[in-house]
Amino acid sequence: MLPAALIEELGLTGRLAGGRADRVKAVRLRGELSQGIVRRPGALAGTDLAAAAASGEDFAELLGITKWRPPIPTSMTGEVVAAPDLLPWVDIENLKRFPDVFEPGEPVVVIEKLHGSCCLVTYHAASGEVQVSSKGIGAQGLALAKDGRNLYWRAVRAHGVPEVAARLAERLGAQRVGIFGEVYGAGVPDLTYGSSGRTELRGYAAFDVSAVVDGQLRWLPVAELRDGEMPLAPELWRGPFAADTVLALAQGRETVSGRELHVREGVVVRPVTERYSPVVGGRAIAKAVGDAYLTRKGGTEYE
Repeated sequence: MLPAALIEELGLTGRLAGGRADRVKAVRLRGELSQGIVRRPGALAGTDLAAAAASGEDFAELLGITKWRPPIPTSMTGEVVAAPDLLPWVDIENLKRFPDVFEPGEPVVVIEKLHGSCCLVTYHAASGEVQVSSKGIGAQGLALAKDGRNLYWRAVRAHGVPEVAARLAERLGAQRVGIFGEVYGAGVPDLTYGSSGRTELRGYAAFDVSAVVDGQLRWLPVAELRDGEMPLAPELWRGPFAADTVLALAQGRETVSGRELHVREGVVVRPVTERYSPVVGGRAIAKAVGDAYLTRKGGTEYE
């Protein structure tokens, strides 16, 4: 979201998205996808942008730019508690921004990226304690207090996530297990995958797993959850990495419903063998988002 003075300086008055015409979003210009604005504002005149980029300097506060977040439905909020031992999810960088995360020809697996709300579950083997959180709340070191009305707790219980985590912890000899999934359906975000929301059971699909074994955090293939234990995000392809192949898979229709009801959000790609990437300074993992998803009408994003 841009402040009024910056919008006026850029000559964009009345041309941006949102009720106040102050939000930058993906659009098509002459048939080509545009995902932002490139312009040096007067406040940065004379600034060495190459040096600023190298040092990771952030000018958002100086320019008055903030991130737009839609109001979160009450079913997705609740009382929070401190959770210092919660296994957090990590932000995934965009493949278009970091095309060198993977080596050409490196064996990778591509799964469908679901449009829902990220649900974090941490199981503690010693005590049997289960912590449930969302991406945004979990990033603050907080978990949601157990509440039968809460969307995440309902989904976790309905799909037996704690029981699956307990079995995995025993199998691995892990002290903690993290299962990361997407909760979706009517009343969550705008793409429902055919889930009407008329029952207590919301759609759920696990897309990542971590475990602390002998004090070390490990990221595991989703296949560690085993077929039939719980719904998993669909695997679309595996083979030698090629950026064009992955970007093409990000387009098209979703496969979760089995009926191609709406656009596909995109894909997540990772190496078959988990590894560190010096390019992003963390896990070798990236996402690619579909053009039609970015430009759809009435989209909602909840953290």
